Amino acid sequence: MTNAGPQSGDIAWMLLSTALVLLMTPALGFFYGGLVRSKNALNTMMMSFVALGPVAVAWAVLGYSLAFAPGNPFIGSLHFAALRHVGMEAQGAIPHLLFMAFQGTFAIITPALISGAVVERMRFNAYLAFITLWVLLVYAPVAHWVWGGGFLASMGALDFAGGAVVHVNAAAGALVAALVIGPRKDYGRHAILPHNVPFTMLGAGLLWFGWFGFNAGSALSAGTTATLAFTNTLLAPAAALAAWTILDLIRGGTVTAVGAATAIVVGLVVITPAAGYVGPMSAIVMGAIGGVPSYCALLYRAKTRLDDSLDVVAAHGAGGATGAILTGVFADAAWSGGANGLLGGHPAQVLTQLASVLIVLVYSGVATFVLLKALALVMPLRIAGRHEKLGMDVSDHGEEAYTHGDGAILVTPRAAVLSQSAPDVVPVQSEGGL
Repeated sequence: MTNAGPQSGDIAWMLLSTALVLLMTPALGFFYGGLVRSKNALNTMMMSFVALGPVAVAWAVLGYSLAFAPGNPFIGSLHFAALRHVGMEAQGAIPHLLFMAFQGTFAIITPALISGAVVERMRFNAYLAFITLWVLLVYAPVAHWVWGGGFLASMGALDFAGGAVVHVNAAAGALVAALVIGPRKDYGRHAILPHNVPFTMLGAGLLWFGWFGFNAGSALSAGTTATLAFTNTLLAPAAALAAWTILDLIRGGTVTAVGAATAIVVGLVVITPAAGYVGPMSAIVMGAIGGVPSYCALLYRAKTRLDDSLDVVAAHGAGGATGAILTGVFADAAWSGGANGLLGGHPAQVLTQLASVLIVLVYSGVATFVLLKALALVMPLRIAGRHEKLGMDVSDHGEEAYTHGDGAILVTPRAAVLSQSAPDVVPVQSEGGL
């Protein structure tokens, strides 16, 4: 990164990277949307898409300041609130305003990741309030600890693009949210199958595309560090996919499309904290090794009563934690110009990485629990059982991802009146039936 002020090439790269990371949130909507039942497809996709609105506004008004304004080791200040003092002045090689926008795309996708643990049963208005508050009370402080000059940065924790800040943080919130809201009514009673696997594969492909901006953009300039992170973002998911394929073949003799899409995401998660700190061969090893804990976590979770619907904990929690710890093993000053890890003669880095993961895990889990319980005092978190059976596309949005019959959704005044006096009557229903 240069100190000579904003450079046109760096600005161009960061404008593109910001757009790439923003694309990841709709991509996540397709990835998640394909994994649920058709009656909840639209609602699940909306849980990602909606983060593009209120979360982005909350970030600009207050979240960015809490994360990156000068403050204390635990939280920023209000110096940048409402984007005061955020203009075209240099922030490294790019304008300050562009740095804020780039970081905002990270703030948008992180709470959206949590939705995968609560799909098909969390009320949309409660979810909307939750993610808006979560980005201010949970994401912004953690981002400050690592990237805003907070205490984890002072400890020497390495997190190039969000292993702890994004993935461990979101996974801890997802685990708590799944436990607080509880499992779906029919979870464990019969198989709940993905309705559109091609959507999931499309989402995985778009996530990989956007992740080049996520990781390489975190260099904050178009230089050698971005090149290294870009290459590692190519190689680690490739290795994770190869390892996952072998595991699938050994275990069942078939390679599933959902498994392949998941493997790509896990490989991307694993390399995220290390993308600018390790060499390309280390990235391959990290991707291959890092997929194993997530693969095992997926199999274990399926045997429990934890309804982490789309396995956020296994993919982002196990993957993010594994990647963060392996960063402490493979970090190489010869490539990054920064810290060495265990293999470079600095074993203490592994302990620092482990400590950062545990601290983020505990804070995010506790803060998410408190936030959800506080919200439950003023609004129900979960939809009614009859709406869960009908499907959340109709009950929460008055629309359907896939129309039935002649494609009309029937809403009658009589049904609306009946619903107020008879809780078992559903006021909105598909004319063609579900």
